[in-house]
Amino acid sequence: MAQVTMKEMLDAGVHFGHQTQRWNPKMKPYVYTARGGIHIIDLQKTVVRANKAADFVKEVAANGGRMIFVGTKKQAIEPVQEAAAKCGQYYV
Repeated sequence: MAQVTMKEMLDAGVHFGHQTQRWNPKMKPYVYTARGGIHIIDLQKTVVRANKAADFVKEVAANGGRMIFVGTKKQAIEPVQEAAAKCGQYYV
């Protein structure tokens, strides 16, 4: 599993957060700034955590562990189902 880069995250729009009036204050350490009423996520922190999570998932899979893929937004349903089916895991 390849490590994700900040450029890939930026290109994918990962840095766009929630509206500034609809957010959880616990996310404050991960918010870089706000523009146009939208929080901008700190990708320097995000890339580190995403790669750490990927390493964990890789380890679980290598040891025969089970995972559940979750995608509740309409646009995520099909890709989540496909990814889970591809590796024989569960999905919601």
